Formats: sequence, structure tokens, C-alpha cells
Amino acid sequence: MGRKKDMTKSATGSKKYAKVRRFERYRYDVRVQVSVFRDGQSTDLWGRTNELGFDGIGATLTGELKTGEVVSLEFPIPLAPLVMKVRAIVRYSQGLRCGFEFLIVTSQQRETMGQLCERLANGA
Repeated sequence: MGRKKDMTKSATGSKKYAKVRRFERYRYDVRVQVSVFRDGQSTDLWGRTNELGFDGIGATLTGELKTGEVVSLEFPIPLAPLVMKVRAIVRYSQGLRCGFEFLIVTSQQRETMGQLCERLANGA
């Protein structure tokens, strides 16, 4: 998702890259529905989320996706409207585990995600 790379030197003097995220990630475990349009047809996958941030979500799915694919995500949240439906891009895919960056987010969804992340940060 928005990562910056900082170059640091290890104790051995070799260069090492550390990933720095724009937004914190929080543990979040709910069922997720993923739809991807491939080869002229829509394919639906489902799975479980494992982390959530203001700008994206990580999940383990029932099928594989490719980095760069655009998908529709749908997952429950404990705030109105109770379901988040967003478009996202697959930023990484390692087997069945994927990371998604939200693409098209309304101002209301952005506000709701901020409230949800705040709740998760406070352990709710």
C-alpha cells in the first residue's frame, strides 16, 4: 500500500531496505467477498481478512489473484452502513494471501474507515 523505502545499513555494513507504511495496520478478522473480472466473466472468491489500514486490507482467500488486478471487496464493519464495499487493486499476492489498496473511496467511506481504524487502535 503506500510504502516508502528507507535505506539503512546493517551491522555487517550491507544495505537493507525497511518498509515504512503511510498508515498503521490493525488486526481485523472478518469474512471478505472478492469479485474479479477475468476473461470476460466475473469470478467470486471469499476469505478472511487479517489486517486493516486506512488505505487497504490484507486477506487470505479461497483462490489466487495476480498483482495489479482490480477487484471489488465487500466486508462487514461494526459501524453504519455495516458493510464496506470498495474497489481495490491487488498490491501483493503470495499464494492465497493478498494485500489490497483501496482505489475508489467516497468521502463517507473515508470517514467511516477513519472511525474504524480509531476504534481498532483503541482495542475495540
